[in-house]
Amino acid sequence: MAVIDRKRIEELYARIGDAFNRGDLNAVMDFFAEDALYIEFNGTENRGKKRIRKAFEPQFRGDFGRILFHHEDVLVDEKAGKAVSRWCCTLELDGKPQEWSGLDVYVFEGELIKEKHTYAKASVPLLKEVQI
Repeated sequence: MAVIDRKRIEELYARIGDAFNRGDLNAVMDFFAEDALYIEFNGTENRGKKRIRKAFEPQFRGDFGRILFHHEDVLVDEKAGKAVSRWCCTLELDGKPQEWSGLDVYVFEGELIKEKHTYAKASVPLLKEVQI
C-alpha cells in the first residue's frame, strides 16, 4: 500500500469536500478506488464504484434539496492512511432549513479512497442484532 503524507491527505480531504459541495458527482467518484467500500450512516454497505455512485445519486440529483457540508475539523493518521472528519450538514427539507452533524472515516490507498464510513447524530440510534 502506498503511503501518503499528512499534508496530502488534508489536501485530498479538502478537494473531496469541495466536490461534494459543488454537487459534482463525477468529481467525487474520481476519488474512489474501483473496489472501494462506502458504508452509509444507516449501515448500508456499498462496494465498488458503481454501487457507491448509485448510493450518492439521490443526494446529487437534489432529492433532498441543496446539501452543503460545513467541515469543522479533520484528524489525520498518516501512517494508517486515515482521516476522520467532523462536519455539519445543512439542507432544506419541506421548505425549512435543517442541519445534522456527523463524522466520516476515510481510509486511503495511495491517493484514492478505499473506504468511507459515515456516522451521524440521529434522533433514533441505529441498532443491529448481535450474537452474545
